[in-house]
Amino acid sequence: MTTSTDPLVRGLDYLYGARSLSLEPDMVAIVHDLEQRIPICTWIGEHIEAVNSALNECLLECHACFHPWEQPEIQIFAAPLAQSFGLDGLCNLQTKPITLLIDVGQLAPEDWSLLVSHEYAHAHAGSPGHHEAFARSLTHLCLGLGIAPPPDHVGNAVDLRSYPPYRSTQDPLAFWRGDGGDWQCVRA
Repeated sequence: MTTSTDPLVRGLDYLYGARSLSLEPDMVAIVHDLEQRIPICTWIGEHIEAVNSALNECLLECHACFHPWEQPEIQIFAAPLAQSFGLDGLCNLQTKPITLLIDVGQLAPEDWSLLVSHEYAHAHAGSPGHHEAFARSLTHLCLGLGIAPPPDHVGNAVDLRSYPPYRSTQDPLAFWRGDGGDWQCVRA
Protein backbone atom coordinates (compact mmCIF):
# COMPACT_ATOMS: atom_id res chain seq x y z
CA MET A 1 0.00 0.00 0.00
CA THR A 2 1.32 3.41 -0.90
CA THR A 3 1.92 6.21 1.54
CA SER A 4 1.68 8.83 -1.17
CA THR A 5 -0.55 11.83 -0.59
CA ASP A 6 -1.16 12.13 -4.34
CA PRO A 7 -4.67 10.75 -5.06
CA LEU A 8 -3.64 9.68 -8.57
CA VAL A 9 -0.77 7.57 -7.23
CA ARG A 10 -2.94 6.10 -4.44
CA GLY A 11 -5.69 5.26 -6.96
CA LEU A 12 -3.29 3.66 -9.41
CA ASP A 13 -1.68 1.61 -6.63
CA TYR A 14 -5.14 0.54 -5.48
CA LEU A 15 -6.09 -0.66 -8.97
CA TYR A 16 -2.85 -2.62 -9.30
CA GLY A 17 -3.72 -4.27 -5.98
CA ALA A 18 -7.22 -5.07 -7.28
CA ARG A 19 -5.68 -6.59 -10.41
CA SER A 20 -3.65 -8.94 -8.22
CA LEU A 21 -6.85 -10.11 -6.46
CA SER A 22 -8.93 -10.66 -9.60
CA LEU A 23 -9.26 -13.96 -11.41
CA GLU A 24 -7.26 -12.50 -14.27
CA PRO A 25 -5.33 -9.18 -14.08
CA ASP A 26 -6.95 -7.79 -17.23
CA MET A 27 -10.33 -7.89 -15.49
CA VAL A 28 -9.24 -4.56 -13.96
CA ALA A 29 -7.94 -2.97 -17.16
CA ILE A 30 -8.51 0.73 -16.54
CA VAL A 31 -4.83 1.14 -15.65
CA HIS A 32 -4.06 0.77 -19.37
CA ASP A 33 -6.70 3.25 -20.56
CA LEU A 34 -4.66 6.44 -20.89
CA GLU A 35 -7.72 8.61 -21.51
CA GLN A 36 -9.67 7.44 -18.45
CA ARG A 37 -6.82 6.55 -16.08
CA ILE A 38 -6.09 9.98 -14.60
CA PRO A 39 -9.64 11.04 -13.64
CA ILE A 40 -10.61 7.55 -12.45
CA CYS A 41 -7.45 6.87 -10.45
CA THR A 42 -7.66 10.33 -8.88
CA TRP A 43 -11.28 9.77 -7.85
CA ILE A 44 -10.42 6.33 -6.48
CA GLY A 45 -7.49 7.77 -4.53
CA GLU A 46 -9.84 10.28 -2.89
CA HIS A 47 -12.93 8.10 -2.28
CA ILE A 48 -12.15 4.37 -2.28
CA GLU A 49 -12.03 3.98 1.50
CA ALA A 50 -15.63 5.24 1.81
CA VAL A 51 -16.80 3.04 -1.08
CA ASN A 52 -15.14 -0.04 0.40
CA SER A 53 -16.60 0.80 3.80
CA ALA A 54 -20.10 0.80 2.28
CA LEU A 55 -19.40 -2.55 0.60
CA ASN A 56 -18.08 -3.94 3.87
CA GLU A 57 -21.42 -3.04 5.49
CA CYS A 58 -23.13 -5.14 2.81
CA LEU A 59 -20.69 -7.98 3.52
CA LEU A 60 -21.43 -7.82 7.26
CA GLU A 61 -25.17 -7.99 6.52
CA CYS A 62 -24.52 -11.19 4.54
CA HIS A 63 -22.36 -12.64 7.33
CA ALA A 64 -25.20 -11.97 9.80
CA CYS A 65 -27.40 -14.41 7.86
CA PHE A 66 -25.20 -17.33 8.93
CA HIS A 67 -23.83 -18.73 12.16
CA PRO A 68 -20.21 -17.64 12.78
CA TRP A 69 -18.88 -21.10 11.90
CA GLU A 70 -20.70 -20.98 8.55
CA GLN A 71 -19.25 -17.60 7.54
CA PRO A 72 -16.49 -17.88 4.96
CA GLU A 73 -13.46 -15.64 5.45
CA ILE A 74 -14.01 -12.88 2.87
CA GLN A 75 -12.52 -9.56 1.89
CA ILE A 76 -14.42 -7.16 -0.35
CA PHE A 77 -13.25 -4.36 -2.63
CA ALA A 78 -14.73 -2.11 -5.27
CA ALA A 79 -13.03 -1.99 -8.66
CA PRO A 80 -13.99 -1.00 -12.21
CA LEU A 81 -14.11 -4.31 -14.08
CA ALA A 82 -13.35 -4.52 -17.78
CA GLN A 83 -16.65 -4.58 -19.65
CA SER A 84 -15.25 -7.11 -22.11
CA PHE A 85 -15.62 -9.82 -19.42
CA GLY A 86 -19.33 -9.12 -18.97
CA LEU A 87 -19.12 -9.21 -15.17
CA ASP A 88 -20.45 -6.78 -12.57
CA GLY A 89 -18.74 -8.60 -9.72
CA LEU A 90 -16.64 -11.66 -9.07
CA CYS A 91 -15.72 -14.08 -6.33
CA ASN A 92 -12.13 -15.26 -6.34
CA LEU A 93 -12.07 -18.50 -4.36
CA GLN A 94 -8.34 -18.87 -4.97
CA THR A 95 -7.32 -16.05 -2.61
CA LYS A 96 -7.13 -16.37 1.15
CA PRO A 97 -9.31 -14.80 2.37
CA ILE A 98 -11.78 -15.20 -0.50
CA THR A 99 -11.98 -11.95 -2.47
CA LEU A 100 -15.14 -10.31 -3.75
CA LEU A 101 -14.58 -7.58 -6.35
CA ILE A 102 -17.64 -5.48 -7.03
CA ASP A 103 -17.90 -2.97 -9.87
CA VAL A 104 -20.14 -0.49 -8.07
CA GLY A 105 -20.24 1.65 -11.21
CA GLN A 106 -22.27 -1.04 -12.96
CA LEU A 107 -25.35 -0.74 -10.74
CA ALA A 108 -27.41 1.71 -8.73
CA PRO A 109 -25.97 2.32 -5.24
CA GLU A 110 -29.23 1.17 -3.65
CA ASP A 111 -28.63 -2.23 -5.27
CA TRP A 112 -25.03 -2.82 -4.18
CA SER A 113 -26.17 -5.24 -1.48
CA LEU A 114 -27.97 -7.35 -4.10
CA LEU A 115 -24.78 -7.96 -6.07
CA VAL A 116 -22.77 -8.49 -2.89
CA SER A 117 -25.27 -11.16 -1.80
CA HIS A 118 -24.89 -12.93 -5.16
CA GLU A 119 -21.09 -12.99 -4.92
CA TYR A 120 -21.25 -13.93 -1.23
CA ALA A 121 -23.36 -16.95 -2.19
CA HIS A 122 -20.50 -18.12 -4.42
CA ALA A 123 -18.08 -17.80 -1.50
CA HIS A 124 -20.46 -19.61 0.84
CA ALA A 125 -21.03 -22.44 -1.66
CA GLY A 126 -17.25 -22.70 -2.04
CA SER A 127 -17.23 -23.22 -5.77
CA PRO A 128 -17.87 -21.24 -8.94
CA GLY A 129 -21.00 -21.69 -10.99
CA HIS A 130 -24.72 -21.42 -10.40
CA HIS A 131 -25.48 -24.91 -9.18
CA GLU A 132 -27.64 -26.36 -6.39
CA ALA A 133 -25.25 -25.45 -3.53
CA PHE A 134 -25.07 -21.89 -4.84
CA ALA A 135 -28.89 -21.75 -5.09
CA ARG A 136 -29.22 -22.93 -1.47
CA SER A 137 -26.74 -20.31 -0.23
CA LEU A 138 -28.38 -17.58 -2.28
CA THR A 139 -31.87 -18.50 -1.10
CA HIS A 140 -30.71 -18.47 2.52
CA LEU A 141 -29.13 -15.04 2.02
CA CYS A 142 -32.20 -13.65 0.29
CA LEU A 143 -34.45 -14.78 3.12
CA GLY A 144 -32.07 -13.36 5.74
CA LEU A 145 -31.73 -10.04 3.94
CA GLY A 146 -35.43 -9.62 3.19
CA ILE A 147 -34.98 -10.11 -0.56
CA ALA A 148 -37.41 -12.25 -2.52
CA PRO A 149 -35.71 -15.64 -2.92
CA PRO A 150 -35.30 -17.14 -6.36
CA PRO A 151 -38.52 -18.85 -7.46
CA ASP A 152 -38.55 -22.64 -7.05
CA HIS A 153 -38.51 -23.13 -10.81
CA VAL A 154 -35.20 -21.27 -11.04
CA GLY A 155 -32.77 -24.14 -11.00
CA ASN A 156 -30.39 -23.67 -13.87
CA ALA A 157 -27.29 -21.54 -14.33
CA VAL A 158 -28.89 -19.19 -16.85
CA ASP A 159 -31.60 -18.03 -14.43
CA LEU A 160 -29.36 -17.69 -11.36
CA ARG A 161 -26.53 -15.81 -13.08
CA SER A 162 -28.24 -12.48 -12.47
CA TYR A 163 -30.22 -13.13 -9.30
CA PRO A 164 -31.22 -11.13 -7.38
CA PRO A 165 -31.99 -8.64 -10.15
CA TYR A 166 -30.65 -5.11 -9.87
CA ARG A 167 -30.68 -1.95 -11.94
CA SER A 168 -27.72 -1.51 -14.26
CA THR A 169 -26.24 1.88 -15.08
CA GLN A 170 -25.85 3.23 -18.59
CA ASP A 171 -22.25 4.43 -18.15
CA PRO A 172 -20.40 2.28 -15.61
CA LEU A 173 -17.31 4.50 -15.67
CA ALA A 174 -19.33 7.61 -14.75
CA PHE A 175 -19.30 6.53 -11.09
CA TRP A 176 -15.53 6.01 -11.18
CA ARG A 177 -15.00 9.48 -12.68
CA GLY A 178 -17.05 11.01 -9.86
CA ASP A 179 -20.16 11.57 -11.98
CA GLY A 180 -22.21 8.98 -10.07
CA GLY A 181 -24.29 11.38 -8.00
CA ASP A 182 -24.54 11.31 -4.23
CA TRP A 183 -24.00 7.60 -3.59
CA GLN A 184 -23.03 8.13 0.06
CA CYS A 185 -26.49 9.24 1.15
CA VAL A 186 -27.91 5.91 -0.04
CA ARG A 187 -25.64 3.80 2.18
CA ALA A 188 -25.89 6.08 5.24
